[in-house]
Amino acid sequence: MAKVSSVDLGSQPISKLLVKQAVPASIGILVMSLNILVDTIFVGNWIGSIAIAAINVVLPVSFFIAALGMSIGIGGSSIISRALGADNYEKALKTFGNQITLTLVLTLSMVFLGLTFANSIIDSFGGKGDIFEPAKIYYQIVLYGVPVLALCMMGNTVIRAEGKPKFAMYAMMIPSVSNLLMDYIFINLLDFGMEGAAWATTLSYVICFLFILWFFISKNSELKISFSHFGFNFPIVKEISSLGFVTLARQAVVSITYLFMNNILYDLGGEVSVTSYAIAGRMLMFAMFPVLGVTQGFLPIAGYNYGAANYHRVRETINTAIKYAAALASLVFILLMVFPESISKMFTSDTAVLAQSSHDMRWVFAATPIIAWQLIGAAYFQAIGKATPALLLTLCRQGFFFIPLILILPKFYGELGVWMSFPISDVLATIVTAYFLNKEIRKNLVPNII
Repeated sequence: MAKVSSVDLGSQPISKLLVKQAVPASIGILVMSLNILVDTIFVGNWIGSIAIAAINVVLPVSFFIAALGMSIGIGGSSIISRALGADNYEKALKTFGNQITLTLVLTLSMVFLGLTFANSIIDSFGGKGDIFEPAKIYYQIVLYGVPVLALCMMGNTVIRAEGKPKFAMYAMMIPSVSNLLMDYIFINLLDFGMEGAAWATTLSYVICFLFILWFFISKNSELKISFSHFGFNFPIVKEISSLGFVTLARQAVVSITYLFMNNILYDLGGEVSVTSYAIAGRMLMFAMFPVLGVTQGFLPIAGYNYGAANYHRVRETINTAIKYAAALASLVFILLMVFPESISKMFTSDTAVLAQSSHDMRWVFAATPIIAWQLIGAAYFQAIGKATPALLLTLCRQGFFFIPLILILPKFYGELGVWMSFPISDVLATIVTAYFLNKEIRKNLVPNII
């Protein structure tokens, strides 16, 4: 493998560079999403449809804690990209060391609280009736591995900030493949049920961590930190926190969304509706992998060139990323509109779930072609270090539009109102994001282009 330097982010053609960054990110997200998808298929077919709903209850809790690592990673990686672009190597090292310390302190504290209040948390997130027991089994085991997952998420974003997307891709692929192999062994061969599914997931996090640790201690990484870099530097911690809070807030809103959705759907349609939402949620994670890959590839390119004051390259990066992401999102839209029944059949043979999930999936993906502006627009503000607009635009879809809609529309349209909320919130959030992105480009980017 040819070595890639962070300097390439400021010199190679944007289209070529975006493809080079986005393809590995997309493949990594694809494999990770396939892991979640196939894991759900295995659980649904080998344990039962209730198990799908049980995992859907646990995911927002475990992913929120793990998102502490991802948010610290993305916030710090924005600093690292700009520091490398400005040749401030020491700041990049200090930032990375602080990322590790923050991730460990925060995630271990959250896991302690999560295990202490396990019953109340599971019930609050929709783990009611027959869903509670399998959800609790899965929850307790998976939470032990969440700090390791947080370190993996943090480290992966730093690898990408260094301009080494292939290693970031491998870091995402390794746990996915190992999880599926262990799923087959623990669930199908050894018949460990929900415990097997949980241990397969937890052990896959450990394998991923070992690979990322090897990357940073080997010659592949430019960031060779020492113990002095682990001590808190409060200006850097403040900057990491302000930028990382964008990602954390987004995941917090996602977790709150799961809380509302699982409870509202359980009240309106019982376990069947919760399971249908779980299937749609898995497809959201899976089907959007190419668009999310472009977004991930966009971040270090925009951040590096902004730090290097190459504003013409920043604008070209925005335009190219939106064009690529919109084309891929449109392809996803076509596939999901045409084949929802076939997709639902992969997860379960339960006729009641199949009948509902095919209908629901079309609503969930109805506005997919336009979300490129929403994702790239919010990511741009995060890449250039403008935390407040990045935060507001990130929260726009789910926090400002989706959650109010799912609380209001079901009063008039019943369960249909829940599914209508997906495309309506996508359209509204895209309009708002496109407005502010265009305003930022005209006011602060275009005048600086020489």
